[in-house]
Amino acid sequence: MSETLDLSMFVTRTPAGAAHMDLAVEGVGCASCIRKIESGLKQVRGVAQARLNFTDRRLAVDWNDSALSAGDIILELERIGYRAQPFRPQSAEADEARMGRWLLKCLAVAGFAAMNIMLMSVSVWSGHVSDMTQETRDLFHWLSALIALPAAAYAGQPFFRSAIRTILGGHVNMDVPISIGVTLALALSLYETATHAQHAYFDSAIMLLFFLLCGRYLDHAMRRKTRAFAGNLAALKAEVAHRFEDDNELATVPVSALQPGDRLLVRPGERVPADGVVVSGASEIDESLVTGETLQRPIYAGEAIYAGSRNFHGALVMRVTAVAAGSLLDEVQRLLDRAVTAKSNIVQLADRAASRYAPVVHVTAAMSVAGWLIAGASLHQAIVTGIAVLIITCPCALALAIPAVQVVASGAMFRCGLILNSGDAIERLAEADTVVFDKTGTLTLPEPQVDNAADIPPDMLERAARLALSSHHPLARAVAAVARQRLPYDGATEETGRGVRALVDCAEARLGSPAFCGSETAPGAAADGASTLMFAWGGQFWPLVIRQKLRPDAIEAARALKSLGLEIHILSGDRPSAVAPVAAELGIASWHGGLKPADKIALLEEMKRARRRVLMVGDGLNDAPALAAAHVSLSPITAADIAQAQADGVFLGERIAPVVSAVGIARRARALMMQNLWLAVIYNVVAVPVAIAGYATPLIAAAAMSGSSILVTLNALRARKRSSSEGASWMS
Repeated sequence: MSETLDLSMFVTRTPAGAAHMDLAVEGVGCASCIRKIESGLKQVRGVAQARLNFTDRRLAVDWNDSALSAGDIILELERIGYRAQPFRPQSAEADEARMGRWLLKCLAVAGFAAMNIMLMSVSVWSGHVSDMTQETRDLFHWLSALIALPAAAYAGQPFFRSAIRTILGGHVNMDVPISIGVTLALALSLYETATHAQHAYFDSAIMLLFFLLCGRYLDHAMRRKTRAFAGNLAALKAEVAHRFEDDNELATVPVSALQPGDRLLVRPGERVPADGVVVSGASEIDESLVTGETLQRPIYAGEAIYAGSRNFHGALVMRVTAVAAGSLLDEVQRLLDRAVTAKSNIVQLADRAASRYAPVVHVTAAMSVAGWLIAGASLHQAIVTGIAVLIITCPCALALAIPAVQVVASGAMFRCGLILNSGDAIERLAEADTVVFDKTGTLTLPEPQVDNAADIPPDMLERAARLALSSHHPLARAVAAVARQRLPYDGATEETGRGVRALVDCAEARLGSPAFCGSETAPGAAADGASTLMFAWGGQFWPLVIRQKLRPDAIEAARALKSLGLEIHILSGDRPSAVAPVAAELGIASWHGGLKPADKIALLEEMKRARRRVLMVGDGLNDAPALAAAHVSLSPITAADIAQAQADGVFLGERIAPVVSAVGIARRARALMMQNLWLAVIYNVVAVPVAIAGYATPLIAAAAMSGSSILVTLNALRARKRSSSEGASWMS
């Protein structure tokens, strides 16, 4: 493959400077496969990290490209026993759909064969009572063999191929005991038929395959359904862009060919192909990825626009500021991938238990056969018992118990608007008993807004907003945001620290401090933390009250967190006069203002000494140390990069509801993980002695083993259940 495909085009760089590539791996069937691939690659000199996502078989590899090439990574995987190719979402989805159809065909063949063989088996069983002749019994057995052998050869391929590949690689996985059990059952049945014995187990072998394929197909369908939430992001990505060339002619180019500084045309109905700034045009866009709101937002020249947003009405000309790995959409996708591939402590424990349990299966089956022979049983009875033990002790349920919950919980959190950035974040979120919020940009919206816009005549507000377009002051930007026409006045002049003025409709207009505008109104901040700008035109004055408004659901979120038993605190670097009214409005009694980063850490350490497990929610550069020091931490998608890097999760949109949802889902997921783990343990404690004692036939063993796997999978799906406090999906 490395000779026909340039692998370098799929290699990217991590923030630490290591080479990174995502690979689609074929033949991954269980936790043993995951552990073998990850541990095998990590032993290779130069490989820093290898994480395999069981949901979509995506292997994320970080390595030192001065020691290894991308081709070396793929060759090393082939040595371990697995084929791989660069991961491409479209082809990966096509491969998964093809795999689903193949599993369904295998399931249909096994089901058809099982039904027909069972008809003949019932006849043989009833014949033991009605004195069926040996010739008639042999005929039914041979007819069963005629159906079972070719059906098993086809329907058993998902297990046989995986088992052979794993054995050739010097390892074992869960498909090995399954394949041995089916093969032994068929071989024993063929021998019994050839020697005119009374019993054959073609029905058990084929029913085993049927039950196993039911479980394998349901697992495949669950993973595809869980992976669909990530596919929603892929659907937001444009494939091509309309770029203005040097001669001002439009050319349709792949999004991968875009560079910062390119000018693009975004037509109505199209997705925005890259992050950028609108140069000209006006329209309405859907940017629910950023705001979480489904309402269309007006957009004008000079405003930022993000990849994945949909343009609805007018044509827009934009300048690219970030493409590919630098776009917000790609950042969300990267965080989502990390959330699904990262492993919690419980998942790692389950993986180790499942991988080490597989060899125990073979030893237990062999000892069962030997024990029955020593006890004086016939070879036939001993082998049948060994087959039942081999089948019933397969650790499928144990391998699925924890990862299934983590994948489903990650998907549920994403649908609520939160992406985890750490493998054990679910466990730590479930343990949190205290929430600490920063104020600015966390409890409040990142950008200040005009609070009394409804009290000002619309024509005066429009004049003030257009005048504000010529100012660089942060408060002026809040005024400029309400402008319907994004056209600054000609000849506008800004006086640093005072305000901006221009001639508007034959009269001078001023926006700035009251003194600059000639008003006697006292300047400065209001008692409730708001700031005031004055607009003067034609001898009239209009005060503009600027404040950072609370996020839309901040009050409801605070109540919901309290109902979950969490203590709430505010630790802010803003002045106390600005923090106090926010705390009062939210009903939060414990708050501190005017804090430096060291002060926040000191207060967090004090809470730790009081045995509190703190969930820190913050967004600024000064919050990064506190985010790192907390038991678990979250930040909004609008947060500074360093804050996002330190946080264990990122929530999307303008609402705080994802924080509430995250706590609820994490607590439910932890409970389900423990339930599944105990279900798997209880199943093995009960089923293994029953099989060893000879009370379980291969058919009963097949039904029990498949039933346990389906049970833990269905229980894991309960992690998607949303309580009333968790709100609606941010993507709905």
